[in-house]
Amino acid sequence: MIKIYSILKIYLVILIVLLLTMISFKLFAQETRQLAIDKPNAIADLKTTSGAVLVNAKWFVQPANINVVEFRSPGPIKNGGPLALYPTGDIIKTNTIHPQIGDVDFDAAFKMINPNDLELREGSGLVSFVWYKVELTIPETIGKLKTNGSTAVFEITVDDYSEIWVNGKQMLGFGQTGNGLIAGYNTRNRVILTNNAKAGEHFSIAILGINGPIGKIPENYIWVRSAVIDFYKDGLPVNKDWKNIGKIFTIDEKLNSIITPASNIEKVADGFSFTEGPVWHPDGYLLFSDPNTNTIYRYNPANNNVTIYMSHSGYTGADIGDYGQPGSNGLAIDKEGRLIVDQHGNRRVIRHEKKGPVTILADNIDGKKFNSPNDIVLKSDGTIYFTDPPYGLPGFFNDAKKELDYSGVFMVKEGKVTVVSKDLGGPNGLAFSPDEKYLYVTNWDIRDIHHTKTLWRYEVNTDGTLKNGKVFFDFSFTEDDEALDGMKVDKEGNLFVSAPGGVWILSPEGKLLGKIVTPERPANMAWGDADGKTLYMTAHTSLYKVRVNTGGKFSWQ
Repeated sequence: MIKIYSILKIYLVILIVLLLTMISFKLFAQETRQLAIDKPNAIADLKTTSGAVLVNAKWFVQPANINVVEFRSPGPIKNGGPLALYPTGDIIKTNTIHPQIGDVDFDAAFKMINPNDLELREGSGLVSFVWYKVELTIPETIGKLKTNGSTAVFEITVDDYSEIWVNGKQMLGFGQTGNGLIAGYNTRNRVILTNNAKAGEHFSIAILGINGPIGKIPENYIWVRSAVIDFYKDGLPVNKDWKNIGKIFTIDEKLNSIITPASNIEKVADGFSFTEGPVWHPDGYLLFSDPNTNTIYRYNPANNNVTIYMSHSGYTGADIGDYGQPGSNGLAIDKEGRLIVDQHGNRRVIRHEKKGPVTILADNIDGKKFNSPNDIVLKSDGTIYFTDPPYGLPGFFNDAKKELDYSGVFMVKEGKVTVVSKDLGGPNGLAFSPDEKYLYVTNWDIRDIHHTKTLWRYEVNTDGTLKNGKVFFDFSFTEDDEALDGMKVDKEGNLFVSAPGGVWILSPEGKLLGKIVTPERPANMAWGDADGKTLYMTAHTSLYKVRVNTGGKFSWQ
């Protein structure tokens, strides 16, 4: 009777937490936030002669003409499958603009204009495109600021839309708004020119002005509302209260070689409902899930911006209101750069192909639907492993839709789905040892939470199956009504485990080295930044990071 009461109590606590996070998000969160944290240290107003002189800016303009060209209708390609996704079909007539970035005659028709003339109407009106170009040079000083080492940001607002290329390049990413792509209607578009300015450095910035909205073309023309270079002495401003937040506890001195003593933990974003499943993208940004809001977010460390990468990421059912966590959870990226997603509500593992189609990698075992795929990890040969507790189902273990009588660890290899472990009541986080001889699995079983806070280690057979699963470390001594969640392993084999109270760090031998504590407990982690030495931590409503000397391997390497 006492055990049943304890189980009901735990269920009640979890349901209350989920309800509160959902209510909190609805009441206090904003769909879109664009906050200016602080002012720049110096500005060059490129729409004025005096401001343009500060950076030796010269403006040019030319029309972008709409031309009729031959193209092909959609068709398949050899070894690309039967879907009509490529320009291999019948010859058709379509339209393009000329010139485009990279054309040999791109600069041929530009004429110089004065900064004060940027408000003159350009283009042919109606469906119309115009190229602006500004050539500029970083000065030694601007105002009282010595520019060396500063961050320089180009910002422009074009009536009505704009795209930006810097030195012939544009940052392009799925789900991106602004940062060189169209930011919105008569909205500022900002691009970082450099985070380490050097006097004499030259930039050629091309801006495509677009008349719009396209669906109902206005009877007007294209012009520049504003254009500036913002200079920041110490990089883009961040919230001062987000620096040096949290604490690192050292239990064994070995930790000092893994994380440099006095390293700072930083918050980098907030305002979410429940963050999970992060992965570093090869294009230089972090993706992470919010399963409560059915969303995948993208964090760009270059400009500190967060945008929605994908909405409706895990479920589109009419009964979504019954779910606490219907969205995506674990994310991974394979060696071809394709995003692999654990979907709670849809109860499957999918892959987003580069041309757009979705491939279902796993949605059942022996004809029975999965519970709610949770965490995911890729082996170097491309084999996929995922955990499948029922925490994405509205009723968890007692949900009427639950078809499996166990919570397993599964393997997807060469199109075949295999259960490789049934040992854990609530398998959760996954990580390989650096040599891939071992697979670690964390446990979160709400039915007996205080006796099952265990981290397991399995030997990996040559065919990818598992054997000799044993408890590697038992966290049941912790008092919290929480268990183990996500996990990462660094290049030296040390384990970073989400456990009650923070991220616990264990040696490859299972020795406790220390703990990372943040204001909110991290649910999962990912190695990030170009060198893989930043540990990003998804923690309830926020995203945190800390530098780690040993770093980790990316799933797509």
